[in-house]
Amino acid sequence: MSRYAFPPGGLPDQRKNPAAAGAVFTTSFAFIPADTMRDITTSQLPHWTQTRAWILARPLTGFAETFSQYAVEVAPRGGSQSPDTNPLAQSVVFVASGEMTLSLDGVTHVLEAGGYAYIPAGHIWTVRNKGSDVLQFHWLRKRYQPVAGIAAPAPFVTSDQTTAPNPMSNTDLWATTRFVEPDDLRHDMHVNIVTFQPGGRIPFAETHVMEHGLYVLEGTARYLLNDQWVGVGPGDFMWLRAFCPQACIATGDGPFRYLLYKDVNRHAELAL
Repeated sequence: MSRYAFPPGGLPDQRKNPAAAGAVFTTSFAFIPADTMRDITTSQLPHWTQTRAWILARPLTGFAETFSQYAVEVAPRGGSQSPDTNPLAQSVVFVASGEMTLSLDGVTHVLEAGGYAYIPAGHIWTVRNKGSDVLQFHWLRKRYQPVAGIAAPAPFVTSDQTTAPNPMSNTDLWATTRFVEPDDLRHDMHVNIVTFQPGGRIPFAETHVMEHGLYVLEGTARYLLNDQWVGVGPGDFMWLRAFCPQACIATGDGPFRYLLYKDVNRHAELAL
């Protein structure tokens, strides 16, 4: 069974070199290593109790503008009756560890590690940690873009374990776990899990309009970000603006997996 990385918290030894983690912020990408995700970089969230969050991505003018991405930690008996006060925001939650009791439109679901839920804009949901262990989950938010003549998507709950990966057409070393079908135009974002077996790679520099958040769930790789090759591992986060070239080569003896956000299926916004 897969293990899913999450920010380590705590505080490094005082003798550690502050630059050793290799954090980078450029005009085309940001690389935020797991080692920078410590107690002092967390935020509190309105209407949440016993909760802290690492806010890894937020819309920035001139950078990536479509989404926010959090890593959220909820202590036992914590949670929220009003998780998101923005009625236009749709969400995906993905559980890394612990147990989430999710109420979605009045229906209760219990999500364990690998559990995944899509929550459309305007739907009613709550989160509680009724277990004895800390709940850790990834939360991605995007303002939904409705289209005339296309129905809004419905909520759903599934898991990594019950969703079969789709292999790429010419290799068995690269597959994508798609929780939404690519041709379902109701959805304007995809949050998938990409898996490379050792030696698998993206064999060209992808350059495209979609923005990305990539959170490494397990394994290691060398990742091309614009014109730099960066060594990445569990808990590292990559944040890419539109058209930033990217590629990767999986390293190590086990799978390299990451949670991937991208905006899809809509016209490009035009300035007025």
